[in-house]
Amino acid sequence: MATAESAEVLITLGVDTHQDQHVAVALDQFGRRLGVLMFPTTPAGHGQLETWVRGFGSLRQVGMEGTSSLGAGLARWLRSHGHSVLEVSRPDRQTRRRAGKSDPVDAEAAARAVQAGTALGSPKSGDGRVEMIRALRVARRSAVKARTQAANQLHALVVTAPDELRSTVRRLGIAALVATVSQWRPGTCPDTPLATTRFAMKSIALRYKQLSAEILTLDLQLDRLVTEAAPSLLALKGVGTEIAASLLIAAGDNPERLRGEAAFAHLCGVAPIPASSGRTNRHRLNRGGNREANCALYLLAINRMAWEVRTREYVARRTAAGKTKTEIIRCLKRHIAREVYRALQDVPSMPIPATNVA
Repeated sequence: MATAESAEVLITLGVDTHQDQHVAVALDQFGRRLGVLMFPTTPAGHGQLETWVRGFGSLRQVGMEGTSSLGAGLARWLRSHGHSVLEVSRPDRQTRRRAGKSDPVDAEAAARAVQAGTALGSPKSGDGRVEMIRALRVARRSAVKARTQAANQLHALVVTAPDELRSTVRRLGIAALVATVSQWRPGTCPDTPLATTRFAMKSIALRYKQLSAEILTLDLQLDRLVTEAAPSLLALKGVGTEIAASLLIAAGDNPERLRGEAAFAHLCGVAPIPASSGRTNRHRLNRGGNREANCALYLLAINRMAWEVRTREYVARRTAAGKTKTEIIRCLKRHIAREVYRALQDVPSMPIPATNVA
């Protein structure tokens, strides 16, 4: 019979992620701390981590915070080398007050959360079409924000422009204003307030047009990727590219990581939270979860309430039962989340081919 000393040492690794260097703490299967390592956030550093862990025993599982942000690269590298990675929540305030705050302390807390079974979340794989969609949406969001800023600046210049200029463009909408101003020829060296204002307005109008063309290009790519990634999701009533993209990003490239439709509802913040105590039996609004996915489900519910017969009949029944409009929308979001989850199960998997970067 094998003794504890002769048995294989099973390592649980906890990682506290940062921009330039991660901190790892290794625990054995009995919870004993074996060592601490600080390593760079590069493929070479990831290899250094694996070599270090092998010096203690066999790596069983890894717990880490920020698998979708600072730890995304390490999480992908570990999974590609066959290691199990779990998403760990940040320690609560009571634990931080008692144990203090440092990188090794946070890394050890992550490892102990894995061993205790409180860390059950599988991170997003980030290796398929959904990750591509997420990257494009980041670019599109910033372009839309910049275009809105340009439109506001253009209108502000119209308000303060000299009278002879303001009278010609003050009634124009943004599309007509941009089209008109972009055709002006203020010269290359304006020397009066009127000429300088025309010069500045043309500069902003050309920027607006350039951003509009950029957004259109991004929209075409997003339409293509979303159609390829989730045709069954787009087939749902009221679901377009924008809503589908938000829901896909919330689920990730590996929606099978979600334990069920209830887990997806919690992820989107549409599952009511029990708030019962004593003789009080009630639920409260879930203010957590992915807020973009929550917003997408809200818009879908509002749109269906306006034109879908089945939804309007449901609203009429619930209204007759004494429910308010807000309560009905919350119920609809929960029902729609169930429908979306079933559609997400049909999302085809397409990992991004690995590339070697010099």
